[in-house]
Amino acid sequence: MRTTGGPAVTADLTVRRVRFDLAADDIPFIWQPERPLFSVTTNYMSFIAPGFENMIVDATREAIPLMSDPEAIAEANLFLRQEAQHSSAHIRHINALIRRYPGLQETFDELMDSYKQLTATKPLLWRLAYTAVLENTFTPYFSVYLNHEDKLFRPGDDRVASLFLWHFCEEIEHRSSAMVVYNAVHAGFAYRLRAIASVVKHISATTAMVSRGFQAHVPAEEGGCYGALLPEGITFKGIGGARRARKRLRQGADQAMWAGVPRREILTMIVGLIRSQGPHALHTDEDVPMFAHQWFRRYNADPTAVSHWYTARTDNPITPA
Repeated sequence: MRTTGGPAVTADLTVRRVRFDLAADDIPFIWQPERPLFSVTTNYMSFIAPGFENMIVDATREAIPLMSDPEAIAEANLFLRQEAQHSSAHIRHINALIRRYPGLQETFDELMDSYKQLTATKPLLWRLAYTAVLENTFTPYFSVYLNHEDKLFRPGDDRVASLFLWHFCEEIEHRSSAMVVYNAVHAGFAYRLRAIASVVKHISATTAMVSRGFQAHVPAEEGGCYGALLPEGITFKGIGGARRARKRLRQGADQAMWAGVPRREILTMIVGLIRSQGPHALHTDEDVPMFAHQWFRRYNADPTAVSHWYTARTDNPITPA
C-alpha cells in the first residue's frame, strides 16, 4: 500500500456477484416493520443507487485515461466494477417493488433522469467531486448500521437485509476509492469543498422525489404513508415536515432510526461525517466494523451463504476476528 498525494491506494477490492433472492412478488415495502423510518430510508438508498452508481461508472471511465498512476488505475477499475454490481442488484430490488406498486416506476425514472442530467451537463471534475463527497460519508455512517445490524437488519426480511448488508460492507471496503480517483485527476481540496453545497442540493432534490413518490404510489395501509418520514428536501421546511409526520404517524422512540444506538456512537458518527470532508481524510485508517470482517470471511468460505445472511445454513460459523 502506498499513497498518491491523497488517500492510500489499496487496489485489493474484490468484485462479488451475489445472486440475491429478490424475484418473488412478496418483497415487502416496509421490510423492517419494527422501524418504518429505517425501511423507507434504505428503500430510498435502493432507488437512488442505480442512477448514482451509473454516474460513478461513467465518470470513472472518463477519468481513467487522465490518470498516470498504475495502482490508482487498477483501483479505479475495481471500484467501477463493484459499483456496477451494486446498481444491478438494487435494480432487482426496485423491480420487485415496482411489480407490487407499478407507479414507483415513475419515481425511479425521475431519479434516473436526474442523474443522467448530471452526467450530460456537469463537468467530469464536478462529478468526481460529487462521488468523493458522498462516498466519504459512507464509512462513518454505514459503520453504525453494521455495528448494530442485530437491531436494524436482523428483525427484517432476510432477503432485503442481506442485500443491504452486502452493499454496506463493500462501501466500507472501497472507502478510499472515490478519493483515489478524484486526487489522481485533480487533488484539489478547495474544489471539492466548493462542490459540497451543490451536492447537498441535488441529494435534497432526490429525497423530495422519493418521499413524494412513496406516498403517491404505495397504498398508505401498505406503508406508503411512511414516505412522509423522509424529508421533502434537506431544508428546514422539509425536515420540519418529517418531524411532524413522525408525530402524526405515532412513531415512538423505539421506532426511531437509531433507537438502541448509544448517543456516544451517534456523536462519533457526526464527528466522522464532518471529518470525512476534510483535506486530509485518510479513510484507510478508519476502523472497519467487526461485522464487515465477518461478512467477508463468510463470503470467502461460501459465497452462496450471504444472500440469506440470517437464515442460510452454513458450516462456517461466524467468529470474532
